[in-house]
Amino acid sequence: MTFRYLLLPAVLLGAFRPARAQQADTTLIRYSGQLAGQYSAGGVSRTLFSTSHSATILRGLHFGAPLTGSFLFGKQDKLLKEREWTFNATPYYWKGRFRFYGIGGYERSNLRGITNRYQLGLGPGWAFYADSLGREVAVSNLFLREATYFQNGTERLVSRSSTRLKLVYSYRVFSLNSTTLYQPNLRNAADYRATQLTTLALRFSPRFALTGTYTYTFESRVLEGKPTDNTNVTVGVAFSTK
Repeated sequence: MTFRYLLLPAVLLGAFRPARAQQADTTLIRYSGQLAGQYSAGGVSRTLFSTSHSATILRGLHFGAPLTGSFLFGKQDKLLKEREWTFNATPYYWKGRFRFYGIGGYERSNLRGITNRYQLGLGPGWAFYADSLGREVAVSNLFLREATYFQNGTERLVSRSSTRLKLVYSYRVFSLNSTTLYQPNLRNAADYRATQLTTLALRFSPRFALTGTYTYTFESRVLEGKPTDNTNVTVGVAFSTK
């Protein structure tokens, strides 16, 4: 796998919108949800449905707690291939350009033969650019402890470094949100995961947008017979609160 495939996607549609001014000793809650799908027929017929949701709790001027979840279901030639669940909580503290993150994550993947995967971690981040319109260029690096339980009964416990590049840009009714992740095993750099998620949105009302999403995932160590990488391109509609 080469990094030419990692040309950046996105997730939280709430980041597409200009941020409401946050005051000290106040709490804001923002929600966003997205429904998307794909259908193709011919040599290989494929159907794919995905939905993602996020709720971000902002407290005062320095604390935030995004909660995100997604589900993806896909068939090829009427055979189940993808049934993927992902949940993450990423509380953070920020002051100026500095950020400090915690993370708790859960994943289940039929595509990769993962029955359960749990993650806990923490680490710093830095925003190289951020403005009042929600546009941002930021990098973070977290230490992760990860436990994975596979469908064949085997399990793995590893420590990883998780480097994230986040890009958020908006211009009039258009928004681009991109997240790139690189997660090597700290004991073996050849054992790594990479993810690229990019979403382009066209807002047609204050709360609704048409979206196109590109997702690429790679995992160097998987069960025998399972794919190491996967690419999805979907179109859909998104809803977000202010």
